[in-house]
Amino acid sequence: MSPAQDLRIRSRHASDLDACVRALAQVHALDGYPTDWPERPADWLATPGPVGAWVAELDGRIAGHIVLSPGAPDDVAPALWGKRASGEATAVVSRLFVAPDARGHGIGARLLERVVAEAGELGLHPVLDVVASDTSATALYERTGWRFLGTGEQCWGPQRWVTVRCYAAPAPAPSPS
Repeated sequence: MSPAQDLRIRSRHASDLDACVRALAQVHALDGYPTDWPERPADWLATPGPVGAWVAELDGRIAGHIVLSPGAPDDVAPALWGKRASGEATAVVSRLFVAPDARGHGIGARLLERVVAEAGELGLHPVLDVVASDTSATALYERTGWRFLGTGEQCWGPQRWVTVRCYAAPAPAPSPS
């Protein structure tokens, strides 16, 4: 992994969405993420009511994206986390991707670090799910210390269920005394 000379993680702005969609199209063509290409990809990225959304800029161009949202009632990961840490509020990490030509700079890990820090400031514990067959995403989460919670079935539409692997963010490091 080579270090990025000019890597910046910042809040996503509405004006970033076209560049995000272009990067997402490249990810979809190469990796098949998202599994189903959205009819309106900018709207898909700009999920309603996010806790926050961030982009990674590498040398001045959009190179990655991540969203933190409140969990929906049918989300598998918050339910699995709730069984382990009853009462701890969660937020769901989604829409994470890194443009293919920007990989190898630790951008995915940096986006995850940012979302974990932001969630922590709000008293939320980040969780996520990933399609079970997405081994590269799973490898990123495990390499960055995310804890495997289990698998579950997520409803993606009438008569369509997908197996997902669920993860919780690493426990925060203890504060120095």
